[in-house]
Formats: sequence, structure tokens, C-alpha cells
Amino acid sequence: VQLQASGGGLVQAGDSLRLSCVASGRTFSNYAMGWFRRAPGKEREFVAYIYTGGGSRYYADSVKGRFTISRGNARDTVYLQMNSVKPEDTAVYYCAARANNLVMSAVRRPELYDYWGQGTQVTVSS
Repeated sequence: VQLQASGGGLVQAGDSLRLSCVASGRTFSNYAMGWFRRAPGKEREFVAYIYTGGGSRYYADSVKGRFTISRGNARDTVYLQMNSVKPEDTAVYYCAARANNLVMSAVRRPELYDYWGQGTQVTVSS
């Protein structure tokens, strides 16, 4: 089972960026997916989460209204559309998968996810 994240890069504040995470090794249509990030010198933090069916989504307050998590039509891909990026969004972004849905209060807990991608660097210049 592998998660491959891509799409990171160097952008300017206010720009947009779309991260992708492709799952392989099994069918991920029944997996809930999340995005986390780790900024230099900081703990890993929750960014966004999408239910297995793609209906319910949750976001960290810091990205709400700017970022959108979605699933691809093939259901084995999850995206993170990042709009109006800020320098404080600079981090390594990781996608994660879990075999079952989590209740809203638990989606921020990285230890509850089963699989992780390798991370993709996003750098936002001011």
C-alpha cells in the first residue's frame, strides 16, 4: 500500500496550488483521506479530511475558506486545492488514509491514520 503525494513547489503569497495524492496497492474508495502538514520547527498539524463517500469534509480553522479537499473520479486520488496561500502555509504536506471514517473530534489525530505518503514541500514567499 502506497500513497504518493505531489504538486508542491515554490509560490508567492496569494497564489494557488493543487496537491495530489494517489493511492496504490488496494482500493481506496472505502478509505477516508486526510492532509496534514509540518512546518519547520513545529509539530505535524491537521489540515483537511474527507469522508469515504466524499460528502463530509473538515478543515483546520487556519485554512478554512482557502483550501478544499476533494476526491478524484477514480476514487484513488485525493486533492488539496490551496488558494490564497500565505507564508505561514509553508510546510511539508502529507496525505494519509484510514480504513474507516472518523468522528469529527478525531480527524485531527495523526495516530489514527493507517497509511501515509512521503510528503511534498510547499514554500510560500511573501
